[in-house]
Amino acid sequence: MNATEKIEVGLTREEHGVSDEAHSAKALGSGLLPVLATPAMTALMEQAAAGALEEFLPEGWTSVGISLNIEHTSATPLGMRFHAEAEVTAVEGRKILFAVRAYDEAGEIGRGTHERFAVEAEPFLAKAAKKLGK
Repeated sequence: MNATEKIEVGLTREEHGVSDEAHSAKALGSGLLPVLATPAMTALMEQAAAGALEEFLPEGWTSVGISLNIEHTSATPLGMRFHAEAEVTAVEGRKILFAVRAYDEAGEIGRGTHERFAVEAEPFLAKAAKKLGK
């Protein structure tokens, strides 16, 4: 079975959020300022990419992130809405490549690339559990 056969280049998804105290650099430990944290921005980018794939993967399958190459180019103040977009740029077997971008109400705040890998959930979790000796 080809787990990614239904995933096509050009597939997109968008996710939305609000820059609040919980998503601030200060709260997430990525800085001291009360602005949207880079980890919060990249998490929304990854959420958009993961969400784009879920309905196209076979039952029992999911995707896991394997790389992020991101630039955070503009600060977003607390209280401002922001969103992230992910677009499939290539499918290489079970590896799916994305272009990702993030925007706040004033314009682009970040961009980059993201790679995910399609995995069968149960064997993946079993392999991870072996690290605990289970």
